[in-house]
Amino acid sequence: MSAKPATAAPRAGSPDPDTRGRLLDAGMRLFAEHGYHNVSVRDLCTDAGANVAAVNYHFGGKLGLYREVVGAAITAIRSVSETLIFAPDGVPAEDRLRRYVQASLPLIAGRDPRVNAARASWIHQLMRHETSDPTPIAAWIAEQAFMPRVEYLRRIMGELLGCSPNDPRVRRCVMSVQSQLLFYAPDKFRESAFKGWPPNAAELARAADHIAEFSLAGIRRIATRGPGTS
Repeated sequence: MSAKPATAAPRAGSPDPDTRGRLLDAGMRLFAEHGYHNVSVRDLCTDAGANVAAVNYHFGGKLGLYREVVGAAITAIRSVSETLIFAPDGVPAEDRLRRYVQASLPLIAGRDPRVNAARASWIHQLMRHETSDPTPIAAWIAEQAFMPRVEYLRRIMGELLGCSPNDPRVRRCVMSVQSQLLFYAPDKFRESAFKGWPPNAAELARAADHIAEFSLAGIRRIATRGPGTS
């Protein structure tokens, strides 16, 4: 029986897509679990079975690898926004706000059956670390991942209030809606302290209806009072 031919080693200086892919996989796992600041290049290379120089070679350093990992998360976030949260053109502003709230709440709570749970979980963990311990690319992440949703809400609020999206009342209304939604993000303290937490799907749906109608009632009231009064 003839011996199996040896696999040729990659030429020096040539990219190794297998190593690059393993590093990306390692980055997704480790950055999501521990955060950027608590993961070393050695940790990444050990997990990926790669030489310690591989991160620099393929990504220009740990931050370059992190940026690619976050880029994959941002692509997923934008896809969800476009397919589940944003309404088609021509839908009235009140209905667009209702859809935004009703679609966003189960996503934030990690309870949307339309979204792969494992994929959503690592993205949520990654962003939680970023918001609690920001990295040098925090501003870029906010611009790419979160500002499209904020701008979408600003346009809705501007229509509902009958004013420019740059009006201070718009900013406050956007923050109010987002704050109500973020209360339902996974939280270990609430799970320990409050009976029945996290809410089930039916309760989340009722909460979304409440947030939407509560917010719309407040927005209508603010709209009748004019600028500078809210």
